[in-house]
Amino acid sequence: MGRIVVTEFVSLDGVMEDPGGSEDFKHGAWTFEIERGEEGDKFKLDETVNAEALLLGRRTYEGFAAAWPSREGEFADKFNTMPKYVVSSTLENPEWKNSTVLKGDVPEEVAKLKEEQDGDIVVHGSAQLVQTLVEHDLVDEVRLMVFPVVLGSGKRLFGETRDKKALRLTDSKTVGDGVAILIYEPAGEETKASG
Repeated sequence: MGRIVVTEFVSLDGVMEDPGGSEDFKHGAWTFEIERGEEGDKFKLDETVNAEALLLGRRTYEGFAAAWPSREGEFADKFNTMPKYVVSSTLENPEWKNSTVLKGDVPEEVAKLKEEQDGDIVVHGSAQLVQTLVEHDLVDEVRLMVFPVVLGSGKRLFGETRDKKALRLTDSKTVGDGVAILIYEPAGEETKASG
């Protein structure tokens, strides 16, 4: 059984838009302005090496597919060879190696994927997809790399949900120039009852 792991770069005010600078966001590449240090780099590399598959929304997938196939190194080798699943109603023939399009009911398709795939199925970016996964309680772990900056505008990671979603902090550390790594899991019914 697979686990859905959402991993995101976010600002203090919850913005996750264009951390790498490949879009036309006015604050694009904002993560490169703050050093995450060797420990932060190791966290991202370990996360990638330990992932079994990627699950991406169409826009994030297209950005990754444009960037990673031409790159080399441990990150690129893993991204380029691992299975990739892209949620899209419009993408027909994904060209990035080992890519599969998930169409139809997103929660249903992702629940099936969790049954069929072992290990961590990692979601990068993909705000709309993440919001759908959170809404339908399909996320097993949330990893946030919170950068000490308020961007003031931009796409936020979390949108509105029908109900509150209780999470439990399972790990935290500070790396580089004050970048906080926060790892959460769903709190579960037993925590709600005892809390």
